[in-house]
Amino acid sequence: MKLLAGNSNLPLAKAIADYLEIRLTEASVRRFADEEVFVEVNENVRGEDVFVIQSTSYPANDNLMELLICIDALRRASAKRITAVIPYFGYARQDRKPGPRTPISAKLVANLITTAGADRVLSMDLHAGQIQGFFDIPTDNLWAAPVMAADIQARLANKQLMVVSPDVGGVVRARSLAKRLDNAPLAIVDKRRERAGESEVMNIIGDVEGRCCILVDDIVDSAGTLCNAAAALKSQGATDVYAYCSHGVLSGGAAARVQSSELSELVVTDTIFPGESDDPKGKIRRLSIAPLFGEAIRRIADEASVSSLFD
Repeated sequence: MKLLAGNSNLPLAKAIADYLEIRLTEASVRRFADEEVFVEVNENVRGEDVFVIQSTSYPANDNLMELLICIDALRRASAKRITAVIPYFGYARQDRKPGPRTPISAKLVANLITTAGADRVLSMDLHAGQIQGFFDIPTDNLWAAPVMAADIQARLANKQLMVVSPDVGGVVRARSLAKRLDNAPLAIVDKRRERAGESEVMNIIGDVEGRCCILVDDIVDSAGTLCNAAAALKSQGATDVYAYCSHGVLSGGAAARVQSSELSELVVTDTIFPGESDDPKGKIRRLSIAPLFGEAIRRIADEASVSSLFD
């Protein structure tokens, strides 16, 4: 088994390698003067089971091309099996046609990864379950819920918890986390989105009076939905509001928006590397999912069950 890392999230790749007690494969992933991506694998990978670790986060197109070219380099170097480990799968929000003459870009990206030569895909908390079906190769979708539940139980076990979905579409995700928190009660935020990137909270379905609310979502981008939901929950009598999200995209002024919001804390995993350290006095905290990915990679290499990780 070998691990090859792209440039999108080197700290996570190194943490996964440390968990597996192996070193990252020596490779050069760099740019020519005109920004073309060039990859050179500096070790023999013939007949090896190779895992390429690369999130397709910002800059999404550059990181996606890095992933595709890494896969192609390994295929031409006669690797036995190539697994694309994509902690954050970009373009996942374009998983259907919201209107006429629009693309389904998530399917296009799945086709590109398959055509490049990947034999398998490993990702986490895909935005929509049907994206697994976009791939014509085996695809494992890990869940961050066990890591989040352990963190919540360690820090907030003495509070009256209520899990809250920020929209109707996230109820299944919220219910899954609630079950792991000793079947905590569930509430739903009913919101109306007027335009992309903006949301208006309309109503809270459920009694949150005197509760410590846990907002759970897969992606936090502008953070507008979470901040509006936190304000609505506080106005309905919630004592504290925490948000747990799998992927911290946090574009634009999201960090400042969170800092000035009613949220007590926003907890995200490290599937996306922010490029700089978070403010230690800020409200954003990151959980490591390196052990989860490391164990999944070990099980794939050993041809063992991945789903039993979540039993």
